[in-house]
Amino acid sequence: MLISPFLQDLPEPVATARGVRLLLWRDDLVSPDLPGNKARKLKYNLLEARRLGHGQLLTFGGAYSNHLAAVAAAGRLHGFGTTGLVRGEAAGAPNPTLARCAADGMALRYLDRSTYRRRAEPDFLAEMQAQFGPAYLLPEGGTNALALKGMAELAAEIRQQIGFAALAVAVGTGGTLAGLLTGLRGPETAVGVTALKNGGFLKDDIDALTRAATGQVFANYALATNYHFGGYAKYSADLLAFIRQFEDRHGVLLDPIYTGKLLFGVLDLIGQGYFAPGSTVVAVHTGGLQGWAGWHARFGSG
Repeated sequence: MLISPFLQDLPEPVATARGVRLLLWRDDLVSPDLPGNKARKLKYNLLEARRLGHGQLLTFGGAYSNHLAAVAAAGRLHGFGTTGLVRGEAAGAPNPTLARCAADGMALRYLDRSTYRRRAEPDFLAEMQAQFGPAYLLPEGGTNALALKGMAELAAEIRQQIGFAALAVAVGTGGTLAGLLTGLRGPETAVGVTALKNGGFLKDDIDALTRAATGQVFANYALATNYHFGGYAKYSADLLAFIRQFEDRHGVLLDPIYTGKLLFGVLDLIGQGYFAPGSTVVAVHTGGLQGWAGWHARFGSG
């Protein structure tokens, strides 16, 4: 049941049994043309690009990247030219994600994997600017200090709708969780469910991001690293069954890369008693549903 335009009650039996109120923040509904956390990460970067006089955006991503899709859409919506440097060699017709990027006006350039690994090196970035620029450079995943500023606003928006003990979010690069941390207040906490195998290393990345953005390292969060289902973009029959059953129960489609793992993990944590009885926990649906087309292209209907 939607209790606000973007906030939905999830009356799951395990939550009721544990005395936890679980809600879903539907960030996938906030901006249909540019949904979810990617739009928030881009908000202040686009303003900065405009302030600096850039008409072009240059960024990096994998062949099924939500970030590339978001940058391409943002370019179309806000009048920027876009170039995406894609990990891996071009192989025949572009997949659905890259086809959508191209339809939104993004120029796609492919980098072999060894070259792509240099994407954070200053000399390499200068080479890319010389070759494809001048352009406003966005890192892979869109995570930087300005991205955190956009994500911090989400915590405030949720707080305006309802008080909460904890926010829960899927974690890829760590930027979404880091931004939320900078927007928490008082006793509020956060849990990040990692989509990557052995995702504990992300704590150092998250702490570095918040330190760079605010000068602070936060202690009011935890990473749940046991719900990756084999690693990034890996899956199992159990995960796909969970996603189907969740949609049947709540009318909400999750994705198999991030939000499916998030809700599976949150419900398991609730069942383990991780959240105190009487707590209100808000899981954030960060979008990413464009990835289903590519998923079906790779793996079939599932």
